[in-house]
Amino acid sequence: MSDRRVPDPSQGVYGISVAADLVGMAPQTLRLYEERGLLEPERTAGGTRRYSQDDLDRLHRIGELVGDGLNLAGVAAVLILERDNARLRHQNSRMRKQRKDASRGSRPTR
Repeated sequence: MSDRRVPDPSQGVYGISVAADLVGMAPQTLRLYEERGLLEPERTAGGTRRYSQDDLDRLHRIGELVGDGLNLAGVAAVLILERDNARLRHQNSRMRKQRKDASRGSRPTR
């Protein structure tokens, strides 16, 4: 059995050249997306970018959207809407659970 630790998906572990290779993009493209605010990789004390699995997933999504014909402003808008939608779904789920739990607590026991 291996003692390898799997990094947290939000932990920056990949340098820019490795990240670019993993997502099939040029390093310059990753820099452009960062410059446009589409992602924000971690930085080492020396300023080196470190990309996480979450960043790679986001880069794949950006690539899909660009491939579908969106410009970077459109990509940014879609990413914001997707993030907000996920947050609202989570809140809605939590509120439904709270309401369900509250209704169970107010029922008379038999």
